[in-house]
Amino acid sequence: EVQLVESGGDMVQPGGSVRLSCVGSGFTLSTYDMNWVRQAPGKGPEWVSAIAPGGGSTYYTDSVKGRYTIGRDNAKNTVYLQMDSLTPEDKALYYCAGETAAGEYAYWGQGTQVTVSS
Repeated sequence: EVQLVESGGDMVQPGGSVRLSCVGSGFTLSTYDMNWVRQAPGKGPEWVSAIAPGGGSTYYTDSVKGRYTIGRDNAKNTVYLQMDSLTPEDKALYYCAGETAAGEYAYWGQGTQVTVSS
């Protein structure tokens, strides 16, 4: 059974930090581009960040550049998202997704909630 399980979501104050983790099983995570996608209340999904299979290339949406850092440890089948300098606009349900070479998001986790509030 293929699974992606996110964890690390939290409620923090503006300016705070959160580190999300996503652990995969049932598929060879090391061969997939891995993405983080978020969905804020009342809004559609928003792609946030991606990392190539080997970790050598990373990508971010403009609103998180310089604040978020994506990483992976293929030996642990895990992808991370370090989120710093959080603002209320970062509040969302964060999902990790495995992307095939054809650009299909083949696998999704259940999401982890990040809330930023004073």
